[in-house]
Amino acid sequence: MPAYAAPPRATDLSGLPPAFIAVGTADGFRDEDTGYALRLNQAGVPAELHVYAGAPHGYQFARETAVYRQSRLDIEDWFSRQVHRRLPS
Repeated sequence: MPAYAAPPRATDLSGLPPAFIAVGTADGFRDEDTGYALRLNQAGVPAELHVYAGAPHGYQFARETAVYRQSRLDIEDWFSRQVHRRLPS
């Protein structure tokens, strides 16, 4: 499988843009996602990891839940910080 289809399997992560990674503790990809965030940071890529207690894979589709609402706030906050970091002073 090419790294473009499964980024955590890439060997060289240097030069990638900042990343926001969110995963639930009940997600089957939890370990892969947290390992990817660690590897990004080790490669000098700013990566912010959010792990949501009890959330399964696809929690983002349950829009009525508290975990969804929290993750949206976290994403919006991260994105806002990225945009403001890149704006000229």
